[in-house]
Amino acid sequence: MRLLEVEAVNTYYGESHVLFDLSLHVDEGEVVALLGRNGSGKTTTMNTIMGVVPPRTGHVRVAGADVTGLRPHAIAQRGVQLVPDTRRIVKTITVEENLQLAAFTAKSAWTLQRIYELFPSLERRRTSLGGALSGGEQQMLAIGRALIRDARLLLLDEPFEGLAPLIVRDLIATTRRLADEGRTIVIVEQNVRAALALAGRAYILNKGHVVWQGAPPELQADADLMHRYLGV
Repeated sequence: MRLLEVEAVNTYYGESHVLFDLSLHVDEGEVVALLGRNGSGKTTTMNTIMGVVPPRTGHVRVAGADVTGLRPHAIAQRGVQLVPDTRRIVKTITVEENLQLAAFTAKSAWTLQRIYELFPSLERRRTSLGGALSGGEQQMLAIGRALIRDARLLLLDEPFEGLAPLIVRDLIATTRRLADEGRTIVIVEQNVRAALALAGRAYILNKGHVVWQGAPPELQADADLMHRYLGV
């Protein structure tokens, strides 16, 4: 089943045209990577899907329903959850309270224990304030808040940015476990190798345009393409 369809989207910040007739799709159970250099439009694509920056033209569909122009909370109620690169956890309440707050308005919330099984360190820090967490722990909490709402489509924007290699390794393992369980994931990530290790398909964006799509092995075999658009 096609869970997400982005069709000929044009998105602007004020008068600045950022996405140009951008189209992509994600099938249920897929992990799809959005790749590209800084400023290529990856985060804007995620924000467009989530309704944070509605497209001026084009359509976004979730499970066949047109959600173009809906507010972010209405799109979230349809099972789409964005984990932004800023994480946006509430730093003045505890880990457990952050999770409970996210679960409060969910139609079918996960249990706290299910989150703690995925992220044991969050259980150990459950009474700590959000602001007292390390960067890695804050990222785990940000993902946990999305999952506790039973995310049907999980949008991960730069989940590994600025984290220590051991934390990245653990987060990759957790993301792979979610994928193996059939969770649908779109990941934006500068760590190209990590993203391609997780994804079954990838799109490359350049200056707001999709310039390539295909399977990770095809991309990894094309050194010129990797260097031209990804700098690796």
